[in-house]
Amino acid sequence: AISLVGIFPGKRNEDDISIREEDKPLATFYFLRQQKRKEKEQVYYSLADFFMPASYNKQDYLGMFAVSAGFGIEEFAASFEKKHDDYNSILVKALGDRLAEGLAEYTHEKVRKEIWGYSPDENFSNEDLIREKYRGIRPAPGYPACPDHTEKRTIFRILQAEKYGISLTENCAMLPAGSVSGLYFSHPDSKYFAVGKIGKDQVESYASRKGWDLKTAERWLRPNLAYSESQQNDEIR
Repeated sequence: AISLVGIFPGKRNEDDISIREEDKPLATFYFLRQQKRKEKEQVYYSLADFFMPASYNKQDYLGMFAVSAGFGIEEFAASFEKKHDDYNSILVKALGDRLAEGLAEYTHEKVRKEIWGYSPDENFSNEDLIREKYRGIRPAPGYPACPDHTEKRTIFRILQAEKYGISLTENCAMLPAGSVSGLYFSHPDSKYFAVGKIGKDQVESYASRKGWDLKTAERWLRPNLAYSESQQNDEIR
């Protein structure tokens, strides 16, 4: 098993966060904002909201991680499949996934208390950790708050994950399978949310910021599109 962690000073530019190392530009992470109309809540979140704006003149940091507990899991599972033992094959793969999630949880705790150290006196029970009572979040690209899987490529490049045996497929699936990656936000009010459906205007903006054409953006964000090619969804503000 292995845990890779990086914490870098950054600067927020609207819905994007640019990080640097030794005052040299390193990378930019691009985020989407909720756009579907809400009946009660009037806040439309982006993960960038949990990073200190440049106008505050204070330095904020963005963390990232890639962990894996999946080394050898596929081969071990395959040994059962050769014996037509599907039950144990599935069990081994499931165990690999659970170990990876457990490693991600453990690594996040080490980051909060020691590596980043923004919450050094934290002392939670296992139940409290499961309920995520701690300060900060670790959203993963491809999940509701950050639906673009390609942001993993930036994480993997910065952490040199391939050097340590963790890689991405062409479609940004992680190998070995029992692996987890994501970002760390330390803001005390940070929370998980779902971006949900977004309009063509935001997709066009996102494509421009990432240097993509519109079709590429639509391909990667397809589950979040609130429009067809010729029709804008009226639920988008």
